Amino acid sequence: MMLQTREFNPEKIEQEKLYQTMGLSESEFEMIQQILGRLPNITETGIFSVMWSEHCSYKTSKPLLRKFPTKAPHVLQGPGEGAGIIDIGDNQAVVFKIESHNHPSAVEPYQGAATGVGGIIRDVFSMGARPIALMNSLRFGNLTSNRVKYLFSEVVSGIAGYGNCVGVPTVGGEVQFDESYEDNPLVNAMCIGLINHNDIQKGVAAGIGNTVIYVGAPTGRDGIHGATFASDDLAENVAKDRPAVQVGDPFMEKLLIEACLEVIKSDALVGMQDMGAAGLTSSASEMASKAGTGMEMNLDLVPQREPNMTAYELMLSESQERMLLVVQKGREQEIIDIFNRYGLHAVVVGRVIEDKVFRIIQHGEIQAEIPVDALAENAPVYHLPAIEAKYFQEFQKIGNKVPSVGNFGDMLKRLLQQPTIASKEWIFDQYDSMVQTNTILGPGSDAAVIRIKGTDKALAITTDCNSRYIYLDPETGGKIAGAEAARNIVCSGARPLALTDGLNFGNPTNPEVFWQMEKSVEGMSKACETLGTPVISGNVSLYNQSKGRAIFPTPIVGMVGLFESLEHITPSFFQEAGDVIYLIGETKPEFGGSELQNILEGTYQGKAPVIDLEVEAKRQTQLLDAIHKGLIVSAHDLSEGGLGVALAESLFADDALGAIIQIRGDETVALFSETQSRFLISVKKENKDAVEKVLTDAIPIGVITADGMLTIYNESSIVLSEKVAELRSLWKGAIPCLLK
Repeated sequence: MMLQTREFNPEKIEQEKLYQTMGLSESEFEMIQQILGRLPNITETGIFSVMWSEHCSYKTSKPLLRKFPTKAPHVLQGPGEGAGIIDIGDNQAVVFKIESHNHPSAVEPYQGAATGVGGIIRDVFSMGARPIALMNSLRFGNLTSNRVKYLFSEVVSGIAGYGNCVGVPTVGGEVQFDESYEDNPLVNAMCIGLINHNDIQKGVAAGIGNTVIYVGAPTGRDGIHGATFASDDLAENVAKDRPAVQVGDPFMEKLLIEACLEVIKSDALVGMQDMGAAGLTSSASEMASKAGTGMEMNLDLVPQREPNMTAYELMLSESQERMLLVVQKGREQEIIDIFNRYGLHAVVVGRVIEDKVFRIIQHGEIQAEIPVDALAENAPVYHLPAIEAKYFQEFQKIGNKVPSVGNFGDMLKRLLQQPTIASKEWIFDQYDSMVQTNTILGPGSDAAVIRIKGTDKALAITTDCNSRYIYLDPETGGKIAGAEAARNIVCSGARPLALTDGLNFGNPTNPEVFWQMEKSVEGMSKACETLGTPVISGNVSLYNQSKGRAIFPTPIVGMVGLFESLEHITPSFFQEAGDVIYLIGETKPEFGGSELQNILEGTYQGKAPVIDLEVEAKRQTQLLDAIHKGLIVSAHDLSEGGLGVALAESLFADDALGAIIQIRGDETVALFSETQSRFLISVKKENKDAVEKVLTDAIPIGVITADGMLTIYNESSIVLSEKVAELRSLWKGAIPCLLK
């Protein structure tokens, strides 16, 4: 259907209900007729279908997104633009956002992941910021099937291939493996940029008579209906969706970054926006709607990669590396000259008009004329029903029983080889994390750290989400996602500032899925309010299901924190023999959603770990205070695998170091429970008294040794004694071994 659009007249579209194949419902098609006062033609139907898709309009998630706290004195730009912006002092700001590219990555994993990276970079430099770092958050099925191994390998290659070529360092991320992602991998890419306050750009088409300029790659037939494809369940035959996947060119993107950052210095520029989902359609109509204007475009002027492209194809193509600019009338040439100097297309394709309509002309005829607000501001919003999931009620009845573990040393080794816990070196070895030469701590730390050149400041960046907890208890899991991200930022020595969210869920028309969405957003919102980390940008990816099975609810948190001084940067690894090891926070028998439960039962059930956000906030504040006072040598949060895994991970920077640890109570609980709001720190012996004054919940549990052994005692005997080098070897080798 896509390429023979000329043969579809408005009557045929209505009679044969062709609009349904584009994702529009019968009631939506009726709304379109009322808006236009007539039947839409094929181009108009296509334009409405992409702009009213979940991916572009957030039509089912908007009521939930309003629950997020988005304002704070340091928020310069909240949700609604290409990316959010946070003030970091000295006239500088940090720009960041996370975006998903899930469906494309399931179909064509290399290009799906690569173009996800390209798109999020454009969102950041369209605001006028220089991209300085990339992060990601990935989910796959278990690494036991050839298909999952293929998807995993190709996604990582796509992220590396694009990021490395475009010259933006990939400094970290996270990846988890669970059966629910078998058919639906999640690929969330985050970009962080740096900007001076006076360079901030908005995507607005202001000023009647001003000129619309198309910049970048020519338009082809790739990615047509990509937004619609992302707003429906994944087909069982994924190959049929391959035309909806775009193809990226990182070398052109590099030129585009430099040219756009030069152009923002010109006062001739009025507005700039990336052509992302829905391509020309979304950028043009959104820019006009935000400015309260209209836009007229002549498609004959649009650079085209392929012959005889229809208006429908040109408006819906999602070809990559394209931007739309609005420029002061009469000053077009100075802007065009800048792009031409970089060898890039820059052509006048339209103008800003007073009528608040989106008018498309091709071959001298009007191909579409639609009120702009109907596409952007006034897209339909649905309040879907939410029903508490039946499984949740059953899980709440299950008590916190302690699993039976025979040999604690063997279990620690098994945990360290679980792909979710194991070293991700196989992944990040493929990333260039040092390009731009600002990376202080790269992949493998609790948070990545990027120096801000010419200052004593740095940024901490993390991505986090334990979807198992959210599946068991969405509201509690949502709180934990926000808290864990902030925990990682604090462990690095930075103050958490704000977050971007990537909300990945199944089909929202299923009331139990919508309940998961609603509750996890409420949980995340409570964490944001308590921890003072507003939501400044984000992305919603729904319909992540196939064969009737949804993924675990996976709302990713991408968080940025600020180091006021480089002296505050704190490693997550133990540093020196003789230092004292403390555990902050008491441990309870909490195994629901844990890695131990996964190993022993192969499933997740029961209650998620409890979290008290006031206690979380107190411990984070105290730990940050202790770090800023110079009392902390290393800090690491406790997450998957509990204390046992955290101790081993803290020793993996140096095989020569070891630790002697004393635990109390039940050994399984002490070692492998996943109780929240806990930290593992090391301090100099002489600072013990000072540390205990600041950290009211810190308990000394051991000391760092120089014997390369991790030895753990209970009150009467040795619980485990293992060579650190052997543990590290198992941890490092697990993922490469599974991929062979």
